[in-house]
Amino acid sequence: MAMGSFEPGGDRPGLLSDINVTPMVDVMLVLLIIFMVAAPMMTQGLEVDLPKVDAKAMRTDQNLVVLTVKADGRVLLDETPLSTIDNLDAQVREVMRAKGTESLFLKADQAVPYGRVAAIMGALREAGVTNVGLVTEPADRSTTL
Repeated sequence: MAMGSFEPGGDRPGLLSDINVTPMVDVMLVLLIIFMVAAPMMTQGLEVDLPKVDAKAMRTDQNLVVLTVKADGRVLLDETPLSTIDNLDAQVREVMRAKGTESLFLKADQAVPYGRVAAIMGALREAGVTNVGLVTEPADRSTTL
């Protein structure tokens, strides 16, 4: 508890210059409890239906490289089946150099797990591919807004 001192020669107490931090500590503790309760809710995933987009078709040239991921997990590079994606980066670099392009189109079946597509995109990043286009089907106009 802070106590004031008497001024010399007077009988009135002096001004207190201490800051009362108790209300600030109370507010901080309440905020800490709120964040402790809310943080686990923010890390849980939510099920969402991704939007379907109606987009114009892109003009493509004959030198495009297409990487296809089938529903059963098979991976094809320009319609050539690949046994594994372990050496995907070297094969992609070779095909892209042969065709003289820096773009790659990724066609993944909607039944392919997201983790599989993410692993393939990571391998493409390691191959130095920075221009990746995702190939989709046009949206059904009756389901769009």
